[in-house]
Amino acid sequence: MGRWFEEAVFYHMYPIGMTGAPRRNEQTEVTHRFPALEEWLPHIASLGCTAIYIGPLFESTSHGYDTRDYKLVDRRLGDNDDFKHFVKEAHELGIKVVVDGVFNHTGREFFAFQDIQRNRENSPYCCWYKGINFGWNSPYNDGFGYEAWRNCFELANLNLWEPQVRNYLLDVIGFWIDEFDIDGIRLDCADCLEFSFMEDMRRFTNEKKADFWLMGEVIHGDYSRYVKPYMLDSVTNYELHKGLYSGHNDHNYFEIAHTIRREFDQNGGIYRGMKLYSFVDNHDVDRIASKLNVPGHIYPVYTLLFTLPGIPSIYYGSEWGIQGRKEGGNDDPLRPAVDLKEALKEVPDPELLEWIRTLGKIHKDQPALANGSYQELLLTNRQYAFARILDGQGVVVAVNNDDKEAELHIRVPLAGKTYKSLVNDEEVQAQDGMLHIRLLPNESQILSF
Repeated sequence: MGRWFEEAVFYHMYPIGMTGAPRRNEQTEVTHRFPALEEWLPHIASLGCTAIYIGPLFESTSHGYDTRDYKLVDRRLGDNDDFKHFVKEAHELGIKVVVDGVFNHTGREFFAFQDIQRNRENSPYCCWYKGINFGWNSPYNDGFGYEAWRNCFELANLNLWEPQVRNYLLDVIGFWIDEFDIDGIRLDCADCLEFSFMEDMRRFTNEKKADFWLMGEVIHGDYSRYVKPYMLDSVTNYELHKGLYSGHNDHNYFEIAHTIRREFDQNGGIYRGMKLYSFVDNHDVDRIASKLNVPGHIYPVYTLLFTLPGIPSIYYGSEWGIQGRKEGGNDDPLRPAVDLKEALKEVPDPELLEWIRTLGKIHKDQPALANGSYQELLLTNRQYAFARILDGQGVVVAVNNDDKEAELHIRVPLAGKTYKSLVNDEEVQAQDGMLHIRLLPNESQILSF
């Protein structure tokens, strides 16, 4: 048995969007929207998901990443007791809960930044932020300059070399573990964080809670710089995310297979042995149903998400084919309000929802999908087959992105085995070391052995 997060299937919730909360936090009273979020928990469990990544949750001014109070749940969603109850309900269903940790920057309404605005050079918090310079100015006409995340001046970059800042943020993490019993943190902008700060977090969380998961949002670069026993457990696999949609749009399974070889090949994959966080969409990128040129490709895309090496994640609503594209810098179309009861009455793609439930069950029942080695068996532009093998058992996965039926001749990964479909229970006989499988357009087959 691996650690819980290595075998997990995640469900990604963006609560400000999915509950229809106001995009600006201008209210004085708390609005209790967590009961609506709790209604999702049985649905999430029905997909085979064993963990939730939910966030951002810290009290903030707008989209959730401009924190103004790290120890309060955003009042647009509820109060601390509401979230405590949400975690308890999730845990009772066997679902772990991971939250966003926004530690690279704060919003301008955070107490330390406001103290600098009031007291200027006399503020004890001048050292808390990067680039504070009272000879400059900001776009907000503060009378001082500061470093901002990607020049978005509503997000002021914290100085993580300052011991007071580190101690404060570690205290915040301890508070969320003690108060809410969370199981992990997804580190926003992990590629901007100081490595030594992430090492401090690892030491701190190891002492607080065994098997606490630290996952970093990293888009470009070498993921192995972050995933280490003394730092992070995982990072976002944006490289595979890109391959999963463009490999289908271009009818080019070589792109996906090359990515997997480069990352996870047993004889030289640069991330072999690592469990990266896999996804086909999230709150920052276009919905997968809007990105695919051929709608039917969504089926093999999800098959690969659940069966290739990695920790799979589903973004809320995409399990039934929600559409959504960014509009310039506006992410709201990616983060729509969804009334779950109404949505499930008329699901746009009920077959997709059922297929994802099937994939969730297969992932749970087949340990090789979480912990097995990867072996490529067949590769063309439009057909792809591979095995995941653990202790002499495992699965063969075959997908077809063609608009025509395809006949696949797949070499067996291990001789002397019986191959049985996990999709339709049919046995597939090996002949002369080959498995002969016929796939309809956009069809997948998964065989156990």
